[in-house]
Amino acid sequence: MNLIDLGWNDFFEAHFESIDIKDVKPARIAVQQKDRYIVYCEKGELRAEISGKFRHKALSKADYPTVGDWVAVTVKPEGDGAVIQSLLPRKSKFSRKAVLAGGPKYGDGKTEEQVLSANVDSAFIVSGLDGEYNLRRLERYVAVAYDSGTSPVVLLNKSDLCEDVDSVISEVESTVIGVSVHSVSAIIKDSLEILKDYLGKGKTVSFLGSSGVGKSTIINSLLGYQRQRTGEVRDYDGKGRHTTTYRELIVLPEEGILIDTPGMREIEIWGDEEGLSKAFDDIDKLTAQCRFNDCGHGNEPGCAVKEALDKGELDADRYQNYLKLQKELRRLALRKMGKEAHYQKLQGRKFASMVKEVKKLKNFKRK
Repeated sequence: MNLIDLGWNDFFEAHFESIDIKDVKPARIAVQQKDRYIVYCEKGELRAEISGKFRHKALSKADYPTVGDWVAVTVKPEGDGAVIQSLLPRKSKFSRKAVLAGGPKYGDGKTEEQVLSANVDSAFIVSGLDGEYNLRRLERYVAVAYDSGTSPVVLLNKSDLCEDVDSVISEVESTVIGVSVHSVSAIIKDSLEILKDYLGKGKTVSFLGSSGVGKSTIINSLLGYQRQRTGEVRDYDGKGRHTTTYRELIVLPEEGILIDTPGMREIEIWGDEEGLSKAFDDIDKLTAQCRFNDCGHGNEPGCAVKEALDKGELDADRYQNYLKLQKELRRLALRKMGKEAHYQKLQGRKFASMVKEVKKLKNFKRK
């Protein structure tokens, strides 16, 4: 396989050159299933596992490789497998908040970052038009995409089942301001031509959205054959079943790389307020126009936000969703502070253990 076709560039090359491990080769994570991996490299497709040293150094699940990551591997002598020795820095990462259990190393049920995919250029946020699409959920996905360092693109799929596509597009565009919105139909291949504008040599696109919106069907159509398993949407509630059960990196036969992810009905935000500010740029601009810098947007005189709400220039539901996400981020910031203190304590224990071992060795030599 050609590394450039897999997304290799000068950024990763520079970091790879600084790795002080003998006989390592660059590889990209294609599939992750718990502790088992499949990587793509110049030798082709290899099964891979984490080295003991790597596992010892990792402090959280976010430190482990995920789909889309570039890693340094040593190929086993028999050539049928590899060992992951090091993780290269990420240009972008799509993360969500997760609560993990399992021993003191990961915090016993405390808030943890779960990295779903890495080194993505664009995020296709897919919503189905065969049922009730959710504007508030789209806002959340867009905020998360911005925070991850990727460019969000909204795909309104199953346009063949919608009677008034133009009005839906207009409504979505007025909600996810500044984000490209496209109506497509996975069963009408010509409608997918617009997606090629986001693909190309070494470009990686991630598919995000709830179950049943048609992510896997779109991917199958772009590939030209039935690779991803698909399922029917339930008639009684319009919701889909989980057909994609793990994340996977797929190289297109022409140019471009896709990452398919299992459907997520809800996604807990992880990050800071930068992504939120980009997703709700209109509200940030209104806030800057308030008379007082510490305006609470209630009954204060000269409040531009309240004025926009009263005039109907700012949608009340959109503003409430903004406040909800802002509150989530503030709670998350407090949890991160507690997690950082936990990591520092863990590092201190490791250092103390190392000092103890060195003292033991010195005493042994003296004897």
